[in-house]
Amino acid sequence: MTRTADIKRETGEVTITGHLELDGTGVSQVKTGLGFLDHMLGTLARHGGFDLEVVAMGDTNVDDHHTVEDCAIVIGRAFDQALGDRSGIARFGYAYAPLDESLSRAVVDLSGRPWPEISIGFSRDAIGEVATENIIHFLRSLAIEGRMALHIDLIRGDNDHHKAESAFKALAMALRSAVSRSGDEIPSTKGTLT
Repeated sequence: MTRTADIKRETGEVTITGHLELDGTGVSQVKTGLGFLDHMLGTLARHGGFDLEVVAMGDTNVDDHHTVEDCAIVIGRAFDQALGDRSGIARFGYAYAPLDESLSRAVVDLSGRPWPEISIGFSRDAIGEVATENIIHFLRSLAIEGRMALHIDLIRGDNDHHKAESAFKALAMALRSAVSRSGDEIPSTKGTLT
């Protein structure tokens, strides 16, 4: 069974199309109009082993918020859709990822119950054209739309680019573990993750 999803989102602020293949090779084609966001989404795909396509046309003339948020909504919904009833998945995943002086930890539970706990202490307002507050917002929105408990903590770091990238790398590897196949059963004593 192929675990893929195609999602389209159109609002008065953005038009986004997305394709996700969980059992991919880490290939991405991302064009959001925000270079740093493209870099983080490419990182997510590469280190998660996901094939990801995202094309966004948003009101970046206003600012980055709507594009960042709605990309997270599309990708989160794609994860949720591609997982189906979540039977046969490992469900839990965790990873640590360094980038030079920065070290981040990500822990994920594909429980069907969204809960984001994101702690990355950024020191500047933006990285490229993406506000650091919107990086946090992206991760929270991804967890909510993907219906996952997601904990990301920066353990140490100085450079904000490194902090963000280590967080996305840790997230990618944690998701790779959580979506991996581990049998046929739904991994829950409740008998459902939906």
